[in-house]
Amino acid sequence: MSKSIAYSRSQLTWLVILRVLIGWYFLYEGLTKIMATNWSSYAYLRDSKGVFAPFFTMLTDHPFVMDVVNAINMYGLTAIGLCLILGCFVRYANIGAIGLLTLYYLSHPPLIDVHYLIRPEGSYMWVDKNLIMLCAIVVLMLFPTSKEIGIDRFIYRKKLSGN
Repeated sequence: MSKSIAYSRSQLTWLVILRVLIGWYFLYEGLTKIMATNWSSYAYLRDSKGVFAPFFTMLTDHPFVMDVVNAINMYGLTAIGLCLILGCFVRYANIGAIGLLTLYYLSHPPLIDVHYLIRPEGSYMWVDKNLIMLCAIVVLMLFPTSKEIGIDRFIYRKKLSGN
């Protein structure tokens, strides 16, 4: 049985706004990749730096693996975004978002004196937008709103009532 958290109206409003804005960001990132006819994460992965760079560059050595990585990026971002916006299966969307953001952070860590071919936006010595977004997702996991405002409200109501 899950605990019910009582939020003030302003807390609930701002948590839902945060969820929807992050959802919009993920949805937009996914859709732009889907609509770009020859988008690939190949260059991004080849430009990886840091401890995990060998893993990320190894992914680019196999065309089938690249197809899978590209599909996970495009459709994963899109699905996560839709789920966050609609408040549907948000727990799973949050887990997926944390997974992707962790991979993005590890692939292009904001290290001192590390230069990337494509300059990452919002990268400031150990902290970048991926880390900030990851922390925001953790906040949304700790303070869930989709069972109050979102499709999860109806999904979990049916599960709890046994219908």
